[in-house]
Amino acid sequence: MTRKIRVADLPEFDLAEHLGSEEDIAAYLTAVIEAGDMAELAHALGLVARARGMSEIAKASGITREALYKALRPNASPRFDTINRVCAALGVRLVAQAIHA
Repeated sequence: MTRKIRVADLPEFDLAEHLGSEEDIAAYLTAVIEAGDMAELAHALGLVARARGMSEIAKASGITREALYKALRPNASPRFDTINRVCAALGVRLVAQAIHA
């Protein structure tokens, strides 16, 4: 007999648990950037910072933890300087590539 599974009984998926290396982080952020939604980029950086430890990223970036939470919440519009500093603290960098037709 097939047992029905209720959605409420499923475990919560936490992407932060699957971002263990700089390569994983870079691949995830690249996919978000390619999607073109900058608000989603802020959210993705927040998720990655949480995976690494918000306090650690705050210290490495020179931004207070509270300011990071505010700048990297969903639908935020952080300054480029903030994004750049967080990326550096995470061990990744944003790269421009030529678009080939």
